[in-house]
Formats: sequence, structure tokens, C-alpha cells
Amino acid sequence: MSDYAIIVENFNAAWPELEPLCSRHYGEMQARMAAEEMTIGAFKPRLNVYGTADHLLCFVVRKEGEAVGYAFIWITQDMHNSELIAMEDTIYIRPDHRNGIGRRFTKHILAELKTRGCIRAHVTIATDLRVAKMCERVGFKRSAIAMTYFLQET
Repeated sequence: MSDYAIIVENFNAAWPELEPLCSRHYGEMQARMAAEEMTIGAFKPRLNVYGTADHLLCFVVRKEGEAVGYAFIWITQDMHNSELIAMEDTIYIRPDHRNGIGRRFTKHILAELKTRGCIRAHVTIATDLRVAKMCERVGFKRSAIAMTYFLQET
């Protein structure tokens, strides 16, 4: 695992390389949700928001220079107490690299967020629900249950 590098990169610079991974990730999430009779729309990221947000961190996992994983993390203030918190937008490791790097990646992200003054980090697990067990092993606590109600067919 020592041949993996984890770097905070500029979103706009990294996007051309990350877009295929993001699309693949979204497809995996769509398939998992479809298996549970939930349909979500096509992949169409709001690059105008991601690309201009100064409070978005873009973490990239690289092996031999190639991006094999990424995470987009928003740093914001809690609406209720103004504490600095991190909200995961997405975290993904390519399936052929899911060999323990996910745990290392998560710990790296948490350490970076701590150095930036974040009090809490929140994640939503939507693609592979087994990731919850890894999050718990790293120290995450279950704090909520996410529910989705579909108001319209997509």
C-alpha cells in the first residue's frame, strides 16, 4: 500500500481525470438503488458549483500517478451551533483497488480535516452499504438514518 499517494488537489485541474471515475461511481450507486426499486437521474454534475467552491476539498488517491479514488468534502459551519464541520459529498475507490486503501484514505482525510479545525465529519454511505463497517472500525458513530422519498419519477 505504500505505492499509493493521497493528495489534496485543485478540483478544476483534477476533474478531467476524475470525471470517468465519478461517472463510474454514480453508475454503481444507480445500480444499487435500482436493485431496491429506486431510480435516480442521469449523471450530470454541477461543475459550475464544484469548480468555484472555495470550501470544497478534492482528495485524490493515486497509484503510480493514476487516479484510482477520490473524495469531495465540503467544509462548512453547522447551522445550529456554528461549529466547523465536514460534509462528505462523495468518496470512491475503484473496485480493483479496494484492498485496504479505503481505510488509509479515510484516516488521511480525517487527519486533514482535523488540522483545518473541523469538529465533526459526516458521511452518507450510498453505493456500497458494507462501507459502514469500515467507517465504524475507523471510529465513526451511527448518528442518523438517511431516508429518501421520491416525489416524482425521474
